Amino acid sequence: MNGFFETKIEFLKGVGSKRAKLLNEELGIFTFKDLILHFPFRYEDRTHFHKVSEINDTSSYLQLKGIISYKEEIGIQKKKRLVAYFKDETGQMELVWFKGIKWISEKIKTGVPYLIYGKPTLFNGSYNISHPEIDLLTPQNENGYGSFVPIYRSTEKLKKTYLDSKAIGKFQQNLYALAQNKIEESLPSYLIERYKFLDRKSCLKNIHFPKNEELLKKATLRLKFEELFYIQLRLVREKKVIRKKHKGIVMHDSSLVSEFYKNFLPFDLTDSQKLVIKEIYGDMRSGSQMNRLLQGDVGSGKTITAFICMLIALSCDTQAAIMAPTEILASQHYVGLKEYADKMNLQIGLVTGSTKKSERRKILEALKIGTLNIIVGTHALLEPDIGFKKLGLAVIDEQHRFGVAQRARLWQKNDDVYPHVLVMTATPIPRTLAMTLYGDLEISTITELPKGRKSIQTNHLRDSGRLKLFGFMRHQIETGRQVYIVYPLIEESANYDYKDLMDGYESISRAFSKTPISIVHGKMKPKDKDFEMARFIRNETKILVATTVIEVGVNVPNATVMVIENAERFGLSQLHQLRGRVGRGADQSYCILMTGNKLSTEARERIKTMVETNDGFRIAETDLKIRGPGDLSGTQQSGVLDLHIADLALDGKILKEARDCAEKILDKDPSLGLVENKILNEVLTSMNKSKTDWSLIS
Repeated sequence: MNGFFETKIEFLKGVGSKRAKLLNEELGIFTFKDLILHFPFRYEDRTHFHKVSEINDTSSYLQLKGIISYKEEIGIQKKKRLVAYFKDETGQMELVWFKGIKWISEKIKTGVPYLIYGKPTLFNGSYNISHPEIDLLTPQNENGYGSFVPIYRSTEKLKKTYLDSKAIGKFQQNLYALAQNKIEESLPSYLIERYKFLDRKSCLKNIHFPKNEELLKKATLRLKFEELFYIQLRLVREKKVIRKKHKGIVMHDSSLVSEFYKNFLPFDLTDSQKLVIKEIYGDMRSGSQMNRLLQGDVGSGKTITAFICMLIALSCDTQAAIMAPTEILASQHYVGLKEYADKMNLQIGLVTGSTKKSERRKILEALKIGTLNIIVGTHALLEPDIGFKKLGLAVIDEQHRFGVAQRARLWQKNDDVYPHVLVMTATPIPRTLAMTLYGDLEISTITELPKGRKSIQTNHLRDSGRLKLFGFMRHQIETGRQVYIVYPLIEESANYDYKDLMDGYESISRAFSKTPISIVHGKMKPKDKDFEMARFIRNETKILVATTVIEVGVNVPNATVMVIENAERFGLSQLHQLRGRVGRGADQSYCILMTGNKLSTEARERIKTMVETNDGFRIAETDLKIRGPGDLSGTQQSGVLDLHIADLALDGKILKEARDCAEKILDKDPSLGLVENKILNEVLTSMNKSKTDWSLIS
């Protein structure tokens, strides 16, 4: 869009500086461009007039025309209401107002034809509409009002100053009158012809002021495609540039992998793991630097997959590193991998904030001269004094826990060539979101759980079922098992949550007075936290009462019960992560979701989903539909989720078509230098580019 659309919103007729400030703060509308891209989120169908006799239990919002035959105020003081009796040729119904009674009573006249819009409800055996929209019926609105009326997002603060959907709609009308001859095309003609799209000017007109349903659908499709297409065009081009620009260490040797398969692998890999390893090996021997995301559900075997990929790097005389977000998780990785490394005579070390200086010096020296093959660590791996002889593969576990600058320091550890990078997440990401968030990365997915793994049984109990819960816990502990009890921890109410946790701990201590119990929460010193966790891991304590600090990475195969208190206060993704802390051994495991009696619609949907399925990808899809993409990824880093009209939960087919289209164009014209693609290059250049090169570091 040209310079006209960069005009500040305060200069639009009807806005002014005060309203502009509110629009800035509440809706992020600063310019003409921001306003015209503030699309309606729904439309009211005013194309049809209903009759009073047609109203039934299935009726939603309706438009009617008729007259007010009589009106009266009923009740006294605060309980007063205005009732108007509305009728057409088929019947009569009541219109009711509880607020603004004096103003509305003065406005409406009896015996005059009106146009009514609202949602009917059944009360005392007859239908009425509370606080309907009401306008005088005129030849203009009777014949021309029949359309799809746009409804724009507003806020309570805006509505209090009369900046509601109607006011925003009026601004759109004022803007379009000025802008219609300044709207430039933003897609090449061959794409418009291929997909039979409306031109951009017609799209913007029909998205804000649709003449009919067909034109509205066409405008919506074109604008959704365009929005997703430019995101994908940018991501695909970045990926192609990076692959060409950043050379990687060519790794053809996999002799250590063969040795491990033949002599030391204690179980069969799933077909999914084998496919992922094949994909990663293909990248590592391609000559380009690998940047791949490995996603897999909790317990799907990502760590052993990553270890096999490390063996490829070690076969080629380079080193491997794995970075984890917590000392507990780093230590668990170290213990698990050391068992395999020792059998193969490979040297492995661990560096965390707690590593003693003398031990750290030995590790650093071994890393620099190359005698240490694998290093496991936390953020401590990023320190400037940690160097490698040659780092071949950097594995980043639970990648969303690390900041961008931190990850950047890890892949810059080599002076001459970037290491291959594998980032892992146990938070399944829906395909549509992955294509948008990580469109510049290659993505591998482990879709199976190891054979013999028993599905976790999930049950929902309300507070009234607590005695039943305690009895079940006792039975599990008596059979030698261990139990997690997790309380929510939300920053905004940390003090309340802390009290909740401590009250729960005291209650558990009374009910299980002879059972050793650990407690872990964010207010403890790291050493105390690690001490309590270690006791639970060693089976010295039978119950671990904790906040969500145990969400990621804690691996205690003997723990078979996960109790989540106030489960309605957790998001789906977090509930699934917590559930994944059990079910890691051969015994049947259980997840108990404890809630109060009153649940919101969304909370009921989350609990229902958890009880019905253990499939992390189905859970992620549901989470995307409930919450939207904003924080599902655990980060807002890429800036590509500020979507104006596309919906990643609903528009998967459009996104795939947009992605395929972008790839075909760039395969033919990588630099977008052809005359036919001039417009694509111009639009991409004008897009706000992120200052950080995300594609290098996920």
